[in-house]
Amino acid sequence: MNLKVVEIKQQLDQFRVEDGAHLEAFRLQFLSKKSELQELLGEVKNIAPELRKEFGQAVNNLKQYAQELYEQYKNIVESTTPVQISEIDVTRPSTLYSSGSLHPVTIVMNQVCEIFEKIGFSSVSGPDIEDDWHVFSALNFPQDHPARDMQDTFFVNLNPEFLLRTHTSSLQVRTMEQCKPPIRVICPGRVYRNETITARSHCIFHQVEGLYIANDVSFADMKQVLLYFAQEMFGADTKIRLRPSYFPFTEPSAEMDIECKLCSGKGCNVCKFNGWVEILGCGMVDPNVLENCKINSKTYSGYAFGMGIERIAMLKYKINDIRLFFENDLRFLEQFVNE
Repeated sequence: MNLKVVEIKQQLDQFRVEDGAHLEAFRLQFLSKKSELQELLGEVKNIAPELRKEFGQAVNNLKQYAQELYEQYKNIVESTTPVQISEIDVTRPSTLYSSGSLHPVTIVMNQVCEIFEKIGFSSVSGPDIEDDWHVFSALNFPQDHPARDMQDTFFVNLNPEFLLRTHTSSLQVRTMEQCKPPIRVICPGRVYRNETITARSHCIFHQVEGLYIANDVSFADMKQVLLYFAQEMFGADTKIRLRPSYFPFTEPSAEMDIECKLCSGKGCNVCKFNGWVEILGCGMVDPNVLENCKINSKTYSGYAFGMGIERIAMLKYKINDIRLFFENDLRFLEQFVNE
């Protein structure tokens, strides 16, 4: 038998394992890839052919013997090592973390879109940074209109041709330019206005605007659609009223109020103590707007409307300060987890 095999066998028999450190030393010396036993296995190819079988069998037997000794020592070490008591009680129930949820503004925007989608409106989207044509000029805004002033609009790098959109009506223009009537779309999105932040207004907010262009569309058609929306959103007993108003892109124009849900029409600071809250503007699309978008105003007519989602959410959830939607206060947001 090879002298090296005999020598390693003697080392195995003389090695004593008393703890985990000794066990690891045993593994490194006899079973690791750099051990002398592993080197012997690599020497098999250098042994004379007539002695190769006997040598290989002896080395394999030695390796098996070393592995058996290692397992025996391992069992002894593990059985004699004292168990450390963990400070963690593994039988206790796990900590429950509250799940996230949609923001209340997103919840309400989705609800508004779903209501109109039920009656055939499709959602469209577009860029937040727009040009003057799609935000103002195509919508019949005069050059001296106050909305074009820096006090109301955020322009990009002081360039009057590009700005953060002040309403999602720009999407209506894009739709009319790209599609032929009949057109029935809603335009949800974020808008920006240079306004003082108060309990009732913010410089960033969200809108959903709607547009319907077809043959023989009337003001009565618009009123019925908006009544349907109000009653779907706020309840079947919701009352609405339309007040004459002015918008450059609609004629005639109106503002729609609903009976205040915060005070049930009795009067509060949100409804300015008159029992009604404005929720949207609306009207028949001005013929000039149709012509600007290459739609024949003598053949087609239509209506448009637009609402602020934060205002709808304030009424729906009885919230009296719009700033709460932007403060990221978990105490406020966690109330909408199950919505």
